[in-house]
Amino acid sequence: MMTLASSVIGRSVRTASAALLEADTQAKAASLQGVEALFFHRTDAAEHLRRQDVAAARLDQMEVLETLLVLPVGIPVALASLDADQRRVVRALPAGAADRDRETVTRRAVRPVRVDLAVVPAAGWRQGLRDAGRFAPFCRRAMLFTRRPARLEELLAEADFYGIGVFLAAEHGVEMLLQPGEYRPLRHTAAAWCFTEELYQLLR
Repeated sequence: MMTLASSVIGRSVRTASAALLEADTQAKAASLQGVEALFFHRTDAAEHLRRQDVAAARLDQMEVLETLLVLPVGIPVALASLDADQRRVVRALPAGAADRDRETVTRRAVRPVRVDLAVVPAAGWRQGLRDAGRFAPFCRRAMLFTRRPARLEELLAEADFYGIGVFLAAEHGVEMLLQPGEYRPLRHTAAAWCFTEELYQLLR
């Protein structure tokens, strides 16, 4: 099994997927959702600096993120317009998430990181599909093999059906055998925001 933390692997996958990634994308090997992967991400510099300036606390509670998602960013919302559960959460928001006075709450926090691609190491085809599939709600995903699988055309067709890309590590670099499908979330979710917060904590 390849070591995803290797800078050589990171650079090789980055080169193979250059057409999919922004110029300022960085790579981080980490374990999230119970799966080791290489995450290509971009940090929101303004949000990172804002959090540093206000000594913001961690945002990793689903109830908090769900409540923040109903609030517009930078626009005061009357507390009276929120339901009882939302007002309870607002009263206990982590430091730096929002500004609050007796009558209004103004959301400040946004996602600190955008994840463009997650690449999982694949010892076998089924395991690679399963592990890559864990990131379907969050970003593009792909699997990385160190040797060419048998029945490759059939397996590529299956991966393509699920929108999962396929990379193959060879002696002189990494080849993209199948481009990952586009990531088109139907809506913003607390789970997807929490995913970026977990990665952000690992990057700090």
